[in-house]
Amino acid sequence: MNITSQKPTAKSKKGIFYTIITNLTFWVLIAIIAGILLGHFSPANGVKMEILGAKFIALIKIFIGPIIFLTIVLGISGMGNLKKVGRIGVKALGYFEVVSTIALAIGVAVAYFFKPGKIDKSGLTLGDASQYTNGVAKDFSWLEFFFSNFTLQVLLAAIICGIALNFYKKREQTILVLDRFSKVVFLGLKYVMYLAPIGAFGGMAYTIGKFGLQTLIPLGKLMLCVYLTMALFVFLVLGTILKYYKISILSILKYIKEELLLVLGTSSSEAALPSIMVKLEQMGCSKSVVGLVIPTGYSFNLDGTSIYLSMSVIFLAQLYDVHLSFFEILSVIGILMITSKGAAGVTGSGFIVLASTLTALHKIPVEGLAFLLGVDKFMSEARAITNLIGNTVATIIISKSEHDFTELNLDPVLEE
Repeated sequence: MNITSQKPTAKSKKGIFYTIITNLTFWVLIAIIAGILLGHFSPANGVKMEILGAKFIALIKIFIGPIIFLTIVLGISGMGNLKKVGRIGVKALGYFEVVSTIALAIGVAVAYFFKPGKIDKSGLTLGDASQYTNGVAKDFSWLEFFFSNFTLQVLLAAIICGIALNFYKKREQTILVLDRFSKVVFLGLKYVMYLAPIGAFGGMAYTIGKFGLQTLIPLGKLMLCVYLTMALFVFLVLGTILKYYKISILSILKYIKEELLLVLGTSSSEAALPSIMVKLEQMGCSKSVVGLVIPTGYSFNLDGTSIYLSMSVIFLAQLYDVHLSFFEILSVIGILMITSKGAAGVTGSGFIVLASTLTALHKIPVEGLAFLLGVDKFMSEARAITNLIGNTVATIIISKSEHDFTELNLDPVLEE
């Protein structure tokens, strides 16, 4: 997990074969390939593997609460500057809103350029979208959003406890106990991550077995547009932001490759939340910045979801030959700036938000979502991966801007 330059060790002398077979990334990749093969050639058995992916994600979620809580409490109590906590929070939310808006605009622009919705919808397979289209005509509620978002609840509780701990007489003793407990939690996470290949296998086998690769063909143009837009956003937008700080996006992607493959296999960015927090600290980001930015980003910095939602709205408008004026396009972006915040880290939640957005727009038939059901699962991987990369970059940028970045472990990531 460390990205420092390595000198030859006894391990490296054992050869490349040993290095490969002891690398978790290799086994996750093998598991994904095996899951695709099983789901394609034996769909019934592939669907049965859903329990493996679901149980792994459930196991990971056990660690999310304690890790967020401990990281934030220890980060704030060790910071000794409560003004800095507020500054980091405001800076992070400002960054999230700007970058997410850029993501929404890019999604709209690419959709208008490539026109993925200009196809014959009579040949498309309809799914049952009633579970998303029924009962969505209600206003967005921040209170409901908070009470349905476990990550935000833990984040708020941790911030309050971290601030209170700064005024507690036995602060040092409490920090010592929490630090020891933190090490136990992270050690447990380390062993759970060895099960990542099983989770990735189950998730991918279920996806392919349930929906089938053949469902990609009718909406292949939309799929290609979504993945192309995600790539443009990551390499051009996020890459340019990192370049300003003399950091290579390719090196960052290489550093978090295990988490990217895990998200690819499970379709959930939550599966990688605990381990990405560990890696960012090891990279050199301070505990306080990691603790504040990553959990907040999982609720407010969903770049991949923003791209998907904006492209899907334009896709459906094109599919039904609905003309949207420039003002209505701005309205779509404005609505999505709010409703997309409700798609926090849960597989399929973006689809529910899309239904809510179409209902608020009152122009594009909500029933059109039925055309997207077949490929939505395949696009959730792209959303989750882009969300993960976006939050990783955000943490690095906020940490660098706060001059709270340890250069010790950064050599292979720097461009110069």
